Amino acid sequence: MTQGAPTLRAIYDEHVSFVWKALRRLGVRESDLPDAVQDVFLVVHRKLPEFEGRSKVTTWLFGIAMRVARDRQRLAHVRRQVGDEEAVLAFVDESADVGAEAERRQAASMLEAILDSMPIEQRAVFTLFELDGMTGDAIAELLEVPLGTVYSRLRLAREAFQKCVARLKAQQERPPAPRTSTVRTRVSDEPSDDSVISSRRAAAGGAV
Repeated sequence: MTQGAPTLRAIYDEHVSFVWKALRRLGVRESDLPDAVQDVFLVVHRKLPEFEGRSKVTTWLFGIAMRVARDRQRLAHVRRQVGDEEAVLAFVDESADVGAEAERRQAASMLEAILDSMPIEQRAVFTLFELDGMTGDAIAELLEVPLGTVYSRLRLAREAFQKCVARLKAQQERPPAPRTSTVRTRVSDEPSDDSVISSRRAAAGGAV
C-alpha cells in the first residue's frame, strides 16, 4: 500500500453501503448480508497492504464482493429469500389493498427467481445496467472488463430474462387440472336406500 493510501476504517465508513448493495445485487439473501459484508471487509483487511491504487477502490471492492457472493452461492443449500424488492416495488402505494400488495410481492419473487438463474457475471451486468442505471462504460470500468464483454453479458442476461418471464407466465396461465369430487364418489359408491331394502327383501324371501 502506497503512502497516503486509505485505511480500513476510512474504506469501511465510505463504502460499506456500496458493498452492502453490491452483495444484494449479486444474489446474497437479505438475512446473510451482515455476514457477507463482514467477509468482504475481512478480505479487505488482509489484502489492503497489497492494494496499490491502480484501480478505483469501488472496483476493487466489487471484485471482492463478487468472489464472496460466488462462494456463498456455491455453498447455498436453501431457497433464497426475496429481499431486494425496491427495484420492483419502487412506486408502492402505502394505501394499496392487500391484493395489489400480493401481486407486487409476487412480481418481486419472480424477479429474484430469474436473477438467481443467471450466472453471477451476467447477473452483475444486468442488475447494474437495468436496475442501477449504470452505463456500459461505467460497468466496464467497475468490473475491469472490455466494453464488448459488458454488452455481450447484458445481451445474454436479457435473453435469459425474457425466456424465464415467458416460461413463468405460461405456468401461471396454464389452467388447473380438473378436480374430482371425493364427496360425490363416496356417495355414488354407497348403496341407495332402495337397493338396501330390495336386498333385505330378497334375503328374507330366500329364508322362507
